[in-house]
Amino acid sequence: MVALTPDPCPPAQEVRSVDLRFAPIAVADAPGYGQQLATTGLGPPMLPRWCVWVEPASSSEPSRWEARWQRGVDQSLKVWGQVLPMIRVVDPQRAHVRIERRRPPRRQLPDGWRASNGRSLLETLNVRRQEVWRLEPRVTVLVSPELRASALQATALHELGHAFGLWGHSDQAGDAMAVSQGRSPLLRLSKRDQLTLEWMRRQPTQFGKPVETDQTPETRLRND
Repeated sequence: MVALTPDPCPPAQEVRSVDLRFAPIAVADAPGYGQQLATTGLGPPMLPRWCVWVEPASSSEPSRWEARWQRGVDQSLKVWGQVLPMIRVVDPQRAHVRIERRRPPRRQLPDGWRASNGRSLLETLNVRRQEVWRLEPRVTVLVSPELRASALQATALHELGHAFGLWGHSDQAGDAMAVSQGRSPLLRLSKRDQLTLEWMRRQPTQFGKPVETDQTPETRLRND
C-alpha cells in the first residue's frame, strides 16, 4: 500500500478569533533590529511553513496593470522564499497569508490623514484543519496596483516581511523593513533583515501548535 502524502496546506474547517496583546520583545541582545519588533504572550506569530494565496487576475488575459502587479508580488515572494519555506495555494481558505491587489484605505493620525502603498493586517486565530485545532496567524496583505514597478515590488517585499512575522520596523534605511523607502526602492533583503528573521524564527512560540478552542474577541495588528 502506498502511503498518502499529508496535505501541507489543508483548508480551514472552522475559525475562531483569539485576543492576544502585542508588546515589544524584551531581549536586550536581540540581533539586527529584533528589539524593535513585537511579539505576543504566546510567542511571535510565526509558522515553520507558510501557505500563501495571491489574488489572481480578473480574467484569463490580465491587463497591463494586473500583470505588473503580479510580477512585483511574484518577485518579492521569490526573495522571501530563499530564506523561509512557503507554498503557493489557489484557495484562500488554505492560506495563512492572503495578498490582495488593493489600495489600503487612508488612516487618520493625530496630524491628519495618511495614505500608504501597502498594509498588513494580522489576525490571531484558532483554526481547525483536518480535525485538529491550532493557533495560527492570518495576514491580509494589501499592495496598491497604482505604483511604478520598482516601488510596487519594494512595497510587497516590506509588507510580506510583516506577514512572515517581522511586526515592527528597522531604523536603518538599508533594510527592507525600514520605516520608509528611500529614493531607491529596496528589492532584496539585507544581511540585517536575514539575521533578524533567523533569530525570530528560533524564538519559542505556540503558533502552529495544537490548542484549546475557547473563543475570545478578535484582535488585529497593522503595520505599514
